Amino acid sequence: MPDFTDSVWTRPPRTRGDQPTLTREQIVRTAIELLDADGAAGLSMRRLGTRLGSGATSLYWHVAHKDELMELAVDEVLGEVYVPDPGDTGWRMGASVLANGMRAALLRHPWVIGQLGLRPTLGPNAMRMGNRMVTLFSAAGFTGMEVSHACAVLQAHAVGSATTESALAASLQRAGVAPREVVRKLEPYLEQIAGEYPDYDRWRRETDEINRDPYATFQEGFAFGLERILDGLELWLNAAGAE
Repeated sequence: MPDFTDSVWTRPPRTRGDQPTLTREQIVRTAIELLDADGAAGLSMRRLGTRLGSGATSLYWHVAHKDELMELAVDEVLGEVYVPDPGDTGWRMGASVLANGMRAALLRHPWVIGQLGLRPTLGPNAMRMGNRMVTLFSAAGFTGMEVSHACAVLQAHAVGSATTESALAASLQRAGVAPREVVRKLEPYLEQIAGEYPDYDRWRRETDEINRDPYATFQEGFAFGLERILDGLELWLNAAGAE
């Protein structure tokens, strides 16, 4: 296992003289296709080489091992997350765009969730996103570690939401069932235990929770939580400014 601080981004670049025809961009793009289809467990250097029609030599010229390949793939996905310039919008809208973009990217590429925290995120897209976040929150009035904590709260909300929703989607896909079919199978059990949990049963019937689209519920819950987080950050920021 490579050292935690060993990174494809800190490794000295290779000289261009003996660079193979296959480019890093081609490798990463194809790796992401395999990861989106089968997750991290379904990606191997051999399988990637077969998909690209290239030998291992071309792959290892760009990456020393699978961990480096995963770093490149994660950074490519982070490039999909847009953080507005503070001059373009207020900090709340900018933070909302960031959180929604992070959640959407993770839902498109759920394998990224399991990679977060395993390696330093030092790639150009990650650093660009981090730099823009610092700019956005600093312009709003957050200082020092407040910037880090505010960003972490937003990102945790996005990651948590995407983790639960992507897990459900994967389970349903493996089982080959639709959400409505699951509802139909669970309804008799919920009716059976209704007397043991009267408050939940009453709430379930009032909201028709069992028949709701779970993915719409996830989206509504994420939006509700995001607004409450932003409310709290704004309240704290105003209070700190008044001191």
